[in-house]
Amino acid sequence: MKLRVAITLTLILGAALLPAAAQQRTFVPVATGGTAGVYFPLGAALAEIWTARVSGVQATAQTSAASVANINLLARGDVAVAFVQNDTAFYAFHGIEMFKDQVNNRPAPIATLRGMAMLYPETIQVVTLKGKGINSIADLRDRRVAVGPAASGTEVNARQILRAFGLGYYNIREDFLSFAEAADQLKDGVIDAAFITAGFPTAAVTDVAASRDLQLLAVPREVVEELRESYPYYASVTVPAGTYRGQDRPVQTAAVMAMLVTRQDVPEQLVYDLTKAMWDNLERLQAAHARGRDVSFATSRQGMPITMHAGALRYYRERGIR
Repeated sequence: MKLRVAITLTLILGAALLPAAAQQRTFVPVATGGTAGVYFPLGAALAEIWTARVSGVQATAQTSAASVANINLLARGDVAVAFVQNDTAFYAFHGIEMFKDQVNNRPAPIATLRGMAMLYPETIQVVTLKGKGINSIADLRDRRVAVGPAASGTEVNARQILRAFGLGYYNIREDFLSFAEAADQLKDGVIDAAFITAGFPTAAVTDVAASRDLQLLAVPREVVEELRESYPYYASVTVPAGTYRGQDRPVQTAAVMAMLVTRQDVPEQLVYDLTKAMWDNLERLQAAHARGRDVSFATSRQGMPITMHAGALRYYRERGIR
């Protein structure tokens, strides 16, 4: 008994002698996406920055089903920061699209969602293989098509773009697959095409191009303009020739924006410190993935579709970013 008491006292005294920073750690889980996308490598780099540069913080990057799943994780308090598409953030903040209360047919907004930073364009890449006789999205009629995980940001993009070409789930054979699953099934001939919304080059698409003759389908500028009438967060972008093996021509398509979000109740000073550390160490993000080079402090607030967190807003105002 005396020995047990002595050990207990030693542990208590030892803990009391530890520096305060060693006793108090703030855990910051970061929801990213699948390992075959862009969110995960950038999220891992962010977690590294925050752990090293923000006193008392232990940040970790977590894989997930991306935008919609990330917002739900954030709303439940399972994570503190998340990567999402800006269109999905808008839907969540206003409680529409996949965040609508389907039982009562009314909006179910996630009012605690807050913005931290705008990041880079996320390109809607519609991928098929040469030799399948598919030269346009309109040719996907009666084909088996991966449209992203169910209720994901990619899946919403797929539905909206298919509709612009006069198609819907009633006249394609849709499969709800992750990027990695879609790549594997496209290579194996199980599916005919896949929608992948991510910064390019995307690991899943690179994987397909490494062993198959890949083809990207266009979303012409005029179609993007039609989409913008109902969904103003779309932009027209071009995937440059040579982005993937065998892609010898530039391909015009649509894009949304990737962004970082947090929750209103995450402490203001913590979000301020996280925001500052990210922008002070931008070169680490730029080294983590090619899309990191598209992340710019000058555009960190441009197109922000939801209310910004007070901590992030304070940092941007101090730096003169409007």
